[in-house]
Amino acid sequence: MEVQLTEERAEPPQAPEPERWWQLVRTALRGTHQDFTAGPIGRSLLLLAIPMVLETALESVFALVDVFFVSRLGADAVATVGLTESMLVMVYTVAMGLSIGLTAVVARRIGEKDADGAARAAVQGIVLGLGVAAAVAAIGILFAPRLLALMGASAAVQTIGSGYTRVMLGGSGTVLLLFLINAIFRGSGDATIAMRSLWLANAINIVLDPCLIFGLGPFPRLGVEGAAVATTIGRATGVLYQLSQLRRKDGRVVIRRRHLAIDTDVMANVLRLSGVATFQVLIATTSYVGLVRVVSSFGSSVLAGYTIAIRLLMFVLLPSWGLSNAAATMVGQALGAGEPDRAERSVRLASRYNMLLLGLVSLVFMSLAPQIVSGFTSDPEVLAQGVLALRTTAAGLVFYGYGMVLHQSFNGAGDTWTPTYLNLLCFWLLQIPLAWILSRHLEAWGVYLAIPLAECTLTVLSAMVFSRGRWKRQRV
Repeated sequence: MEVQLTEERAEPPQAPEPERWWQLVRTALRGTHQDFTAGPIGRSLLLLAIPMVLETALESVFALVDVFFVSRLGADAVATVGLTESMLVMVYTVAMGLSIGLTAVVARRIGEKDADGAARAAVQGIVLGLGVAAAVAAIGILFAPRLLALMGASAAVQTIGSGYTRVMLGGSGTVLLLFLINAIFRGSGDATIAMRSLWLANAINIVLDPCLIFGLGPFPRLGVEGAAVATTIGRATGVLYQLSQLRRKDGRVVIRRRHLAIDTDVMANVLRLSGVATFQVLIATTSYVGLVRVVSSFGSSVLAGYTIAIRLLMFVLLPSWGLSNAAATMVGQALGAGEPDRAERSVRLASRYNMLLLGLVSLVFMSLAPQIVSGFTSDPEVLAQGVLALRTTAAGLVFYGYGMVLHQSFNGAGDTWTPTYLNLLCFWLLQIPLAWILSRHLEAWGVYLAIPLAECTLTVLSAMVFSRGRWKRQRV
């Protein structure tokens, strides 16, 4: 009997189904252990960017919540919040500068698969933050009334606001630690933990604010000081959550007892990068103050319209900052892994994403500026200035989207000097003088026009420097 054997034909391997957008969002919010030095660059960018966007947005919620509840207490209470926030600008500047340097070092160590090195850098960064916080707290606790007086506060504001200022400056360590520890998580690729820490901090602040301000239920009525207590408790709780995550055995950065010693070499490296980055942030901050000074010479209506436009721009730029921070992490880790080409491709792709995003925003703002600004004011003169400022500044958003990614990528590579020089040139030496000169001929519109002109110049120069590739050889 003849037996016929038939060879079973193997089925061809099936390609995996493409990941849907909502699956990608869910993965980003849940957290992932993906190695960001390998795999599709676009997916890696989005997994990092989604939680970073939410983290950036949540950081701005603290001041908004405080003002919302404190406004029920009157103008003096609101003035207290505004003046204290202006003092805290320097704390935020230092926190952002330290964060840039720490993110670069941690990302580089993670890319090198040096988990111990990342943990040591994390500890040194936290120690630096605690040192700054101790100095700010001492000054704030001892001299709160005098600081308010120096800021031009009335006697009434000094009387009711000293407690608020004392608590906010005394608890500034929570601000620094939130920024710094989240920088560790961003550099390591654990952006979801950074986002969750701010979710927790904001939730507690939102619940405690009305309770401590107005004395709801068993809580004491503390007035404006209650807002400071609620904010500090919320941030402190977020810091405790962060510290607990740094002890997780399955974390990307795990701090053990052996990492707790002071390492002067590692601290000096973090401080070297962070010191330059702090100056970099300070240049951008003070240039904004300079523009406000020029605009204010044209009266309150012009200043109000300009303020509305700038606040709208800052709000829509939050997603772009998240995407730029994601690119910085990708650059640092790729360079640590010895993959400079992957680092460059990450920047190119993130830049295109950012240009597309801000290009759409630019079209919306330029087309619907009257309708958007009218939601914030009914004053005809303020409305006219707000529309003019919004349309003019929005014209440069596409360029700004590209330049923003390049700037953060330099920082992610540890090349903090390049964006500092570029900021100094384009903001202090170009934007402010140009705004003043143009304002003599074009009035307020000249100031508005100087903003996109300076940003476009900054982007072109950044692209030229980026193409030379020196940032790929930066030692961190």
